[in-house]
Amino acid sequence: MTESDPRQELDRFELREADPYHFELDRREFLGAGLLLTLFVAPEAAAQGSGIEARLHLGEDGTVTVLSGKIEEGQGARAEIAMAAAEELGVTLAEVRVVLGDTGRVPNDGITAGSRTTPSTIPAVRRACAAARSILTQSGHKSYAEMAKSGAKIAGSTPENVALKPVPEWRILGKSQPRPDSEGLVTGEHKFPSDIRRPGMLYGAVLRPPSYGAKLESLDLAPARKMAGVVAVRDGEFAGCAAPTSFEARQAVEAMGGGARWSSSKSATSSENLYEYLKRHQGRVRDNLKGEPAAAAGKRLKAEYRCAYIQHAPMEPRAAVAEWEDGRLTVWTGTSNPFSVRDALARAFSLNPALVRVFVPDFGGGFGGKHTGEAAIEAARLAKEAGKPVSLRWTRAEEFAWAYFRPAALIEVEAALEGGRITGWDFANFNSGAAALESPYRLAHTRHRYVECESPLRPGSYRALASTANNFAREAFMDELAAEAGQDPLEFRLAHLENERIRAVLEAAAERFGWRKRVAEKRPGRGVGLACGTEKNSVVAACAEVEIDAKTGAVRLVEIVQAYECGKILNPGNLRQQVEGCILMGLGAALRERIEFAGGQVTNGSFARYRVPRFADVPKIELVLLDRPDLEPIGAGETPILVVAPAMANAYFHATGQRARTLPLAAETAQVRRG
Repeated sequence: MTESDPRQELDRFELREADPYHFELDRREFLGAGLLLTLFVAPEAAAQGSGIEARLHLGEDGTVTVLSGKIEEGQGARAEIAMAAAEELGVTLAEVRVVLGDTGRVPNDGITAGSRTTPSTIPAVRRACAAARSILTQSGHKSYAEMAKSGAKIAGSTPENVALKPVPEWRILGKSQPRPDSEGLVTGEHKFPSDIRRPGMLYGAVLRPPSYGAKLESLDLAPARKMAGVVAVRDGEFAGCAAPTSFEARQAVEAMGGGARWSSSKSATSSENLYEYLKRHQGRVRDNLKGEPAAAAGKRLKAEYRCAYIQHAPMEPRAAVAEWEDGRLTVWTGTSNPFSVRDALARAFSLNPALVRVFVPDFGGGFGGKHTGEAAIEAARLAKEAGKPVSLRWTRAEEFAWAYFRPAALIEVEAALEGGRITGWDFANFNSGAAALESPYRLAHTRHRYVECESPLRPGSYRALASTANNFAREAFMDELAAEAGQDPLEFRLAHLENERIRAVLEAAAERFGWRKRVAEKRPGRGVGLACGTEKNSVVAACAEVEIDAKTGAVRLVEIVQAYECGKILNPGNLRQQVEGCILMGLGAALRERIEFAGGQVTNGSFARYRVPRFADVPKIELVLLDRPDLEPIGAGETPILVVAPAMANAYFHATGQRARTLPLAAETAQVRRG
């Protein structure tokens, strides 16, 4: 694993979880004929797959098929991979096919996370295709189809020094290209994981605990098994039913669940006492001290910031179809992590991974929330019991309650300020993670801490990880320091910034927004704010205007201007969609999104009570995309979300004179009104 491998990031709690299930085996299954050997293969060796044969298939009809272990969940990977291949092969996009996320065919490119497809997978695809182009030229064949018909073999690993097409020669990359499957998405022809059908398929449902931490003590399957066409099973902590329809499967689960006995959950934590709980349940501390911030000269300022647990709320909840045949298991599911899900299935059923195949159809959104394979394992256990394929679809309520959450954060910041400059800086994140923990500003004496805490809810990856919380706290505090120094928030930041890329986006956003004029204006009920940041090696800045409802105190984002730079742009149209999507997702977390819970239960697990952004919330959006042909392309699916909340919080202060230190802002404004 490289330093940038997403699996190494501390914030990806779900990748360190214990397997959710390990099913019991009877003696006949465990003591079969033959010799059982247990071997270990290092992850680095298992994830190579960088040879040309693992990447390309040349068809005799002239089509080229590119193989990748990455997946498509709406972020544009399929189009970008096709573009890279067509560019380096010198063919049209229509001649390129892309196969993603089929563990039986594609190389293991690792998890689709951390904005790594663009900087890691795209170069590998380009090198493979450039090597194929070089072989075509040397072979004397006139086309790839002719080379394929000749039976020529392309073997070995991709040369590291193969010549890639320089930017000035690009015909396809650098220009907006549509998704290859856009027609099927519009017409409904595309099959998402929840649309997969198999012959003789049943539908499954799982018995869930009444609260977090509750354990199944006893269960009578008889009420479910008496129902026509129903298969019921209990295996350790797992219990579920399969039936001819989803309705019947859930009826059966309800019938047998009525007599279930559970151990009581002892969780006394609620969303109301969450932050006190985190402070009382601290664990390991990762401390990076440089200089002596505690001894820095100047006036000292302190602030505390809070960010709630929030859900990913993908359009398609978790879904899987599982089928057993001759001891082999095939699963269709929506996951960003197909090879890891394959391995989890193998462990759950004590199988050789070679006997498990995972297909990942392009699915309905993940946002970091589908790195694990619970639905796949559950569907497979029900299918094994039924002897038929089983489709399992989590309900929206299950997705809210049992999928993992973006961790809540408590952040404490202290700084020393002298002569308009920050002389000391102490920043501590409790619970949520270390992404974007380190400040990008020029600071002499610093301390950055990440304090692990016992989490009352299941934590895991979210778009941009903990940087959403860390950047919110840092940028809101920078405004507080600017006010204390008597300086304009823009000028104060520029005075502390040496990173030229951040300076460029900050100045671009401010110029397009008309910052200097608008910040000097004081309009009743209106305010403006700005923020900047960096994560995953891309940079972003935004200026925002908010409106405050005079009666309710509710905040509305009126306008946002965002400048973003991620190196050389590969697909401008898709990049624009990604940035806009980040803004709208960040808007939800800033405005209202907050998981409420008590007694080990989520209490607002529906879209009626957990309000993601509506059309009425969409502001005027203006983007400034800085193209940098001198830099390598960087992934763009995460970083643009960082600045939405802090820019809005700073605009809230400009409008009201009240500091906003809690997300969502609805919770902050409610507290202000109560106070």
